[in-house]
Amino acid sequence: MKVDVLNMQGEKVKQVDLPAMIFEAKVNVDLMHQAYQRQMANARLGTHETKTRHEVAGGGRKPWKQKGTGRARQGSTIAAQWVGGGRIHTPHPRKYTQAMPKKMRLAALRSALTVKAAESGIVMVDEIKVDEMKTKAMTAALNHLVGGARALLLMPVKDALYDDVNRVANNIPDVKVMLVSYLNIRDLLGFDKVVLPLKSLDALSAHLGKE
Repeated sequence: MKVDVLNMQGEKVKQVDLPAMIFEAKVNVDLMHQAYQRQMANARLGTHETKTRHEVAGGGRKPWKQKGTGRARQGSTIAAQWVGGGRIHTPHPRKYTQAMPKKMRLAALRSALTVKAAESGIVMVDEIKVDEMKTKAMTAALNHLVGGARALLLMPVKDALYDDVNRVANNIPDVKVMLVSYLNIRDLLGFDKVVLPLKSLDALSAHLGKE
């Protein structure tokens, strides 16, 4: 698949072939859904806690005698029907983590990238440059590239350029800067455009180009 390569002003400078193994893979919607569900589940802390009957303070003696009062029988003030009593069938700390083989996770990413490419959601740039450390300049460049759409900027490595790009793009709404090695299904599906410098394409090929 051939796509145009743009500069920071949105002008076409050349064309490049996207790796077919990554951007023309078989789309597996079920696999993408499983990977998304796994990521969302693994993000849950699972620290919710409620007190059961044996954890609530109080109780002790019977609140009133069994018969003769005209009231319902009660054995303790920490029973579930009492205000301040223990809870029944309520949440307690647990792990929500789900396992998924690495090959399946990578296949899900290839499926998502294939969908993005088919929907013209991959924007190739020759390089991302930061000539001045101003958010306004980066906003103007992204407007040329993606026209105000939600954009995910994929950087090849964490270096001085990555730090500069992250700093100037940090305050732009609906824009996220990420390393290729941190690419995940949630962000791929959550952003309209994926901005790829040529060096990031090489890093992506190394990361996802193997079965």
